[in-house]
Amino acid sequence: MNDRVSTVDTARGYGLSVDQAQRQRVLRNTYWLLALSLLPTVLGAWLGVATGITRSLHGGLGLIVFLGGAFGFMFAIEKTKNSAAGVPVLLGFTFFMGLMLSRLIAAVLGFQNGSELVMTAFAGTAGVFLVMASLATVIKRDLSGMGKWLFVGALVLMVGAVINVFVGSTAGMAAISVAAIGIFSAYMLYDLKQIIDGGETNYISATLALYLDLFNVFQSLLALLGIFGGERD
Repeated sequence: MNDRVSTVDTARGYGLSVDQAQRQRVLRNTYWLLALSLLPTVLGAWLGVATGITRSLHGGLGLIVFLGGAFGFMFAIEKTKNSAAGVPVLLGFTFFMGLMLSRLIAAVLGFQNGSELVMTAFAGTAGVFLVMASLATVIKRDLSGMGKWLFVGALVLMVGAVINVFVGSTAGMAAISVAAIGIFSAYMLYDLKQIIDGGETNYISATLALYLDLFNVFQSLLALLGIFGGERD
């Protein structure tokens, strides 16, 4: 979260520009690491579904495990992003996130058309990413001012999601999912633009930001599809 608030690096603050070759290198490394990070996510999700290891993580217990693990990993990534340990820590985080996602995937796979819903959510997330990546390359305007508003929106969304864990409202979950898709799609555009404009020069931090965007969009799409499109036997 701190990376999102500090959106403009020191060089840009003094009116300097980051070398174009360096920007392209950061973007290329980010894309490669982002693609690699999906493998532990899939492995974690598969393990969770196959073993049911996360089945008991519901309500307050699930929330504590998720928030504790996620923020613990993000703190470790921030501390190791400039060292050789940065990439393994990031991949460990993506495995953990896949494991946490497995409860939702298992629930959706319980529908008659569960596999189709999972693939639709994956395709929809990929589509959102392609649109935002295309927009990031053609928009010339500086979007760094979006950061504080998106951060506030994400905080409000998190509070709503925590409350809904205890309330258990299906309508609330649907509303939160719709809002999350909008906020994290915009975050995706913002984070990509930061890399392209030279506002983010660390590819591990950039990968973490984009991974969280993709994860939240996918999770929210899958939840919506499960709520409105799930077919029971």
